[in-house]
Amino acid sequence: MFDVFDGKSRQSMAATPVVISIIGHAVLALAVVVLPILFATDSMPQVPSMMAFTAEMPATPPPPPPPPPPPTTKAAEPPKMLPADAFAAPVEAPSQILPEPPELPVAPREGGVEGGVVGGVQGGIVGGLMAAPPPPPPPPPPPAPKLVRIGGNIQAPQLVKRVEPTYPELALVAKVTGLVILEASVGADGTVQEVRVLRSVKFLDQAAVDAVKQWRYAPLVLNGTPTPFVLSVTLNFSVKEG
Repeated sequence: MFDVFDGKSRQSMAATPVVISIIGHAVLALAVVVLPILFATDSMPQVPSMMAFTAEMPATPPPPPPPPPPPTTKAAEPPKMLPADAFAAPVEAPSQILPEPPELPVAPREGGVEGGVVGGVQGGIVGGLMAAPPPPPPPPPPPAPKLVRIGGNIQAPQLVKRVEPTYPELALVAKVTGLVILEASVGADGTVQEVRVLRSVKFLDQAAVDAVKQWRYAPLVLNGTPTPFVLSVTLNFSVKEG
């Protein structure tokens, strides 16, 4: 019942399980790793192959044609000069009378006007000027200073010349007395320009007006300017007894 094994048989029997184990592990790894990958690749979407299109480059357009040459202007011909003896008196009588040569043309000027003169000044007036234009009007005179009335802060200037009124003979005989009140308008130079009666006394008004018109005041200066003014003047006419 007992078999006899030598040393080589024992070594071969010990290596057999190791080889079988390696093969088994390899098959198991193949089943666990490789097979899922194969099934997964079958279910993955297929990537479409890329298509490329190529087009030919357009042909280069031809260059534009050169611009046409500018129109050639014909140079103006200079006026023909007549010979020096064209206007000389003939020595012999001619056999025929020729018409007079035409006048040389005059080049027109830009900006000419109707009724102008040939070869006149550019920008002239239609029909020309019959006479020189009138001179400009003189500047207006400065405004006259405003007439002020004496009173309040404006005091009457000094009376330089005073003429007493002459008592009328008729009023003296009739013994007419009273106060005559006048309004005098004085110019900027101090002379009395106008007199108006504010309170009248019969037979005495004219004598009072004639006297006040001869009065003279010092000029009234306001803000450095002589100014005319108006003031009231009172004259008392009385008759002394005896």
